[in-house]
Amino acid sequence: MKIAFFVNDVATEIAEYGTTRLARAAGLGGHQVWYVGVGDVELGESDGRLVANAHAAVFQEGDTLETFLKATRDRDAEHLVLDDLDALFLRNESIDDLQHRPWASPLGAVFGQMLKARGVTVVNDPMSLIRATSKLYLEEFPEQIRPRSLVTRDPAAIERFVAAVGRCVVKPLYGAKGRNVFMVGDVTEQNLAQITEAVLQDGYALVQEFVPGGEDGDARIFLLEGRLLEHDGKAAAFRRVPSGNDPRANISKGGQPVPLEIGPVERDVIAAMSAKLVADGMFFVGVDVIGGKVVEINAESPGGLQSVEWLYQTDMCDIVIEALRHRVDQAARVRPLLGPPVAAQGATS
Repeated sequence: MKIAFFVNDVATEIAEYGTTRLARAAGLGGHQVWYVGVGDVELGESDGRLVANAHAAVFQEGDTLETFLKATRDRDAEHLVLDDLDALFLRNESIDDLQHRPWASPLGAVFGQMLKARGVTVVNDPMSLIRATSKLYLEEFPEQIRPRSLVTRDPAAIERFVAAVGRCVVKPLYGAKGRNVFMVGDVTEQNLAQITEAVLQDGYALVQEFVPGGEDGDARIFLLEGRLLEHDGKAAAFRRVPSGNDPRANISKGGQPVPLEIGPVERDVIAAMSAKLVADGMFFVGVDVIGGKVVEINAESPGGLQSVEWLYQTDMCDIVIEALRHRVDQAARVRPLLGPPVAAQGATS
């Protein structure tokens, strides 16, 4: 399988993160692997093909994650025809580019959709990702598995919601890694106006009722093709415990991962989400759960695979890559029945 990992920038990738672990698993599985940054792509002038200055990722015997990634960065970029890939794994985070490189923010979905139309297996589905990058995506799932919420840019509406619901979490509709996430006790909160102003600077606000148990953190659960990712009885899931007085459990904000045993409540949540995730082409996602409520769906480059490996001494990335290979094989079998993929404009047959 020829697979490329599409990232924000090859130079800023971090060895410990999930993308490096997935690339390692693909290399160890005998696949041809490349890294492609958002700014590395061009549309062929004469033949209409998408090409990239890609960095080959080759895992050598004795490599650590650090030496593997460093060798990938240091290797001279090569001309890679993206149309010839078997699979493109979208691992860029559009939110990270939104403020400082707004031109880059939508391009994972854009290039992904182009390549999908040309017969490349692209995960997660790029058109669904456009919706899933917004926290509005959660509102498409059954009401019983999500908190009561409000999406608005009206400060007065936020005040009314907090008055009616009580303890709430206020955060940007588009956001990640705990940025501008605030806990509000009730409508008498002295800083409510300032909190609202700060969040609205990022666009729409999402106000969620506080789910009991949230003070003890949330559960990050990885789903592969709508099912719990697990191996040898161990689930790719852990609890994120807040640090000190900070209510945010994000690992990037100092939250600590601890083992989590998946019980009936979590399995009911997964069952309620499964069919829609599969229908939307959400191949690999991380969901954040408190009690029986999903508070967030992470579809763009879901993080935390390193915590799974640390906690359970189990690397589940090879299961993800094998599922992707199976998907590529299925597409190859179906393609002759559907006819040739959409041709690139100006491309020769």
